[in-house]
Amino acid sequence: MSKITLNGMHFYAFHGCFAEEQAIGTHFVLDVAFETDTRRAQQSDNIADTVSYLDVYQAVKREVERPSHLLEHVGERVANALLAEFAAIERVEVRVSKLNPPLGGQLDSVTVEITKDRAQ
Repeated sequence: MSKITLNGMHFYAFHGCFAEEQAIGTHFVLDVAFETDTRRAQQSDNIADTVSYLDVYQAVKREVERPSHLLEHVGERVANALLAEFAAIERVEVRVSKLNPPLGGQLDSVTVEITKDRAQ
């Protein structure tokens, strides 16, 4: 089993509980790691024998572009979409970070992590 990680995917999206967040939007960063068997790809050097991280990125982007109130909901949707679309993914870890959240003080980001196994 191998782990493939997409780090620092930046998106501008409209997630949040406040009307202003949903109207104005803000910056989000997602990290996604998934476990899959890459032994065939290691030998064949053929993208058809692994999970394409371009396809994974497109699935993440599609889910992030759909507004939600909670980061937990975004992370859950991303994790579920990846497990549904890519049968070779056995486990997925999703980190959703909202940059500069409106909490009334200095804070770089807030992050929610979701981990799901195919068996769940």
